[in-house]
Amino acid sequence: MSPLPQVPSHTTKPPRAVFPNEVPSGSSVQSDFAQESIFAFPPNRDTLGGTSYFIVRNECNILIDCPALDQTNQDFFGAHGGIRWLVLTNRGAIGKTSEIQQTFGCEVLIQEQEAYLLPGLTVTTFSQQFTLNAATQVIWTPGHSPGSSCLYYSELEGILFSGRHLVPNQQGQPVPLRKAKTFHWPRQIQSLRFLLERFTPETLRYICPGANTGFLRGKRAIDQAYQHLASLDLPALLRIQPLL
Repeated sequence: MSPLPQVPSHTTKPPRAVFPNEVPSGSSVQSDFAQESIFAFPPNRDTLGGTSYFIVRNECNILIDCPALDQTNQDFFGAHGGIRWLVLTNRGAIGKTSEIQQTFGCEVLIQEQEAYLLPGLTVTTFSQQFTLNAATQVIWTPGHSPGSSCLYYSELEGILFSGRHLVPNQQGQPVPLRKAKTFHWPRQIQSLRFLLERFTPETLRYICPGANTGFLRGKRAIDQAYQHLASLDLPALLRIQPLL
């Protein structure tokens, strides 16, 4: 691991466990899945307040989107075995990808339509979906941006790391959010339909959003995720005008 370049620190707060008291279904011991195996980072100025996550697995540590590049986070990654994959869920989450790859030697995964935004980097691209390991898949969910994607992790009854495809509203409920720069709103709603068809209440319990996490009021995941999504009025969402 090469030394971290000297850059101003954006945060002095360390990442925090997302599920500090959870154990996977069917597991009688905690040795195979430590209680603090998924972490959330403070919002990152480099990604317009985006929230990054880190899945710690012995064979495949996965960083989802870019946190702030500071010594606190470098030390944290080093203490947990480094980074195997950096998965970028949308173009707004790129941040200091180049520096992170240089420092940790990780592989970078991004949907093929947005790989051009990382010139000079060695990246892995995918079209529809990409399997990282037996518990983890990355799924193309276009709409927010052309290459917007979500990472699905099957532990703990199913967790969807939704990037900016789904974010909490002021009530802390997951919704697609239409903005002036939304790439294609009907496609974003269609991507939501796809997720509803792909998952069930038994396979999708949590959403870990990549933005607006302040609306979760101290929590770092949205419980009963599938039920929240199934309750959305998709025809009404299609009629929403863009937010400035």
